[in-house]
Parts: sequence; C-alpha cells; structure tokens
Amino acid sequence: MKLLASGDLQERFAVMRELSEKITAPLEREDYVLQAVEEVSPAKWHLAHTTWFFEEFILSKWIANYEFYLKDARKLFNSYYETLSKPFPRDQRGLISRPTVDDIYNYRAIINERMKDLLESAVITDELQHLMELGIQHEQQHQELLLTDIKYNLSINPQEPIFKKEAIEHGKGPIEKFQWLTYGEGLVSIGTNNHHFSFDNERPSHYQYLYDFQLANRPVTNKEFLTFIEDGGYKKPEYWLSDGWKIVQEQQWEAPLYWNEVEGTLYTLGGRKRIPMNRPVQHVSFYEADAYARWASARLPSEAEWEIALGKDMKEGTTLEETLEGKVTNLPLATGHVWEWTASPYTSYPQSARPDGALGEYNMKFMSNQMVLRGGSAYTPSGHIRPTYRNFFPADKRWQCTGFRLAKNGGQI
Repeated sequence: MKLLASGDLQERFAVMRELSEKITAPLEREDYVLQAVEEVSPAKWHLAHTTWFFEEFILSKWIANYEFYLKDARKLFNSYYETLSKPFPRDQRGLISRPTVDDIYNYRAIINERMKDLLESAVITDELQHLMELGIQHEQQHQELLLTDIKYNLSINPQEPIFKKEAIEHGKGPIEKFQWLTYGEGLVSIGTNNHHFSFDNERPSHYQYLYDFQLANRPVTNKEFLTFIEDGGYKKPEYWLSDGWKIVQEQQWEAPLYWNEVEGTLYTLGGRKRIPMNRPVQHVSFYEADAYARWASARLPSEAEWEIALGKDMKEGTTLEETLEGKVTNLPLATGHVWEWTASPYTSYPQSARPDGALGEYNMKFMSNQMVLRGGSAYTPSGHIRPTYRNFFPADKRWQCTGFRLAKNGGQI
C-alpha cells in the first residue's frame, strides 16, 4: 500500500483528461449534440459520461457523504450499468440538450479538481490504484470513440465538413511485400494475469492448442481490396455468410464505408481524399473481411493465432495524438494501423471471473453476437495498445477503424 498517490498517476490523469478536450476543440457548438445513428454518441455525451465514471466509481466511494455535482448524472450519463440506475436510452442521447456544452466543460473542470484533491490526500490502496487505471483506460476507449463518432456524424452532412485540416488517418511509410509467415503447432498461452492493469476480458492467462498455420505479414491494403470489388466481390453470394449477404442486399453495400470507388476517394477527418492504395483497408465489417478472405482462398485468423504471431513484436502505428496533428509514424504495415477482425467470437476465457458489483457489467455482459478484433488503430491513444487487448463489435459494424489480415492452415499456399 502506498501512502500517497504518485506524481506519475496524477500526471497521467491530467494529460489524459486534457486529450479528450483537445479532440473536441475543433468542433462547433452544433456538432456536440449530433447522433446520426444509435451506435454513435454525441461528443457532449462522451465528455460527460467519462466524467461521471470518475464520480460514480471513485469519488462517491472515497469521499464520505459525497454529493454528485449534477443531481441527475446517473439518469443522463450512465451508459449501461443497470445495477446502478435505468440508463437513458442510447438511441436518444442526441436529445439531451441540457446540460449545455458549457455546463459539461464546467462539470469536467470541477471533477478534475475533486480528483486532484483526492489523489493528493487519499491513501492509495491497491483498489484505488486499480480503479484509477480503469478510469484512465475507460476514457481512452472513449477518446477513440469520440473521433470515430465525430467522423461518422459529420459524414452524414452532404457538405462533408472538414473536422481538422491537419488530421491524417492513414499514415505513411513503406509497403511490405505480401508474404506468408509460418507458425508451428503446439500448446500456447494467451491472455494475461496482469492485474496492474488489464481488463477482465483479457484474463486469465490460459492454454490453447494451435495447429500449424500461416499468417500474412501485414493487413490487406486498399489496392488489394479494390481488386476484390472489381472482381464482383459484392455481387457474388458464394463469398458471403448468409447474414452478411442479406445486409449487402438490404443496405446496398458496394465498397467500404466512406468510399467513392468511382472517384477513387474516401472521406476522412481531414476531408475527402484520394484513396491511399498502399494503406490498410479500413471501415469494413467482419462480413466484408470474411468474404474477402474466402475470395482470396484464405481465412481470418483466430485471436489466439493473432496474439501468438504478432503479440511479442507488436508496435504502435500512428496514434490518436499523431493523427490529430498530422504527424504520422513511418512504420511498415505490421500492427497498430487498424483494428483487425479475427474469426473468434467474443466469449469469456476459461476460468475467468466476473468482477463484483456494477463493474461486472463493463465487459462480460456483451459476450454475445460479437466478434473479437485485435491490434489498434490511428484513433487509439498512445499507450492504450497491448498484445492481449480484446476489442469487440457486432459482425455488421464498420464505422470503427476496422481492417483485417489473412490466414491459412499450415502447409496451404
């Protein structure tokens, strides 16, 4: 047990909180309340929800007779913690015009001060240390969602507004020649027992048996995916899972989200740009990734294959901070450029334990009808990427920075 919070913890908290507001700085007031579809949330809601999280799970537990700064915070900004209160309907978050944007920024400032006071005076137990790490990681997740949702909300406008002229999402750097890397069979350990910080869905470390497999040395690029389109990939049902083919027909998918394949352009945070052919394809669903893999006589990797093959040498590509400033990382296309779909359904690891109380709802309750993604993207904050991180989304969602790489069974070339 530590007697006082370390300066490092306070500094990390302050820097993380500043980044959220740096993300939203280019927005006009009207932009803060946009909610184009149920899956995205207004920027104002993200700023408020992450602030409420620190109030709910830390301040109210460590300060006697604590009074919430906003009386109705649980009603307004609880996302899905049903054991705490009835959350406001997710698809109606854009209707919360009050508190105002200015009110929310003031809310953040007040809670930042209360957190600072707590960290300077409280005995930092292991529990408080863990909750602080959870709160920081939680807001980092919402920082990625902030950029993701802002992009989608603005894209609906026929004018296709530029969020930030300097923003570069796709990075630069050399394109590696495509090759298959071979991995032998055997009993392997995946996951982690790191309780300093890991989400509950990453634990515990456990064994899986893998057969010989091959994995592409990099994700599929825009140029390669364009070949799939030109070969009629979106028009041939033999490549698609049944549910995916149904969505292709109903929503008339013809290319990844944000593409205009006729013009050869795509919408970005920095406006409409030429499609960068040597960068990883992104904003594709699991169904599209799976269809491409079948077209290419390959498959998607399991999450265990991905972690064993790429986890040890995993590097961050361009991070959220660099994306905002247009300072891209010139790394080869290894990992960290797009979240990569795997063939693994999102389920709990063997002998995993669900946390007690409301935090037990953080990850475990979503282990149904979702697929696992690994890696990280150009919207992921620095330091938030790790080999055991399990992202997850429904198979049809593609507004996130989602791409993929190919795999094959061993000996199959």
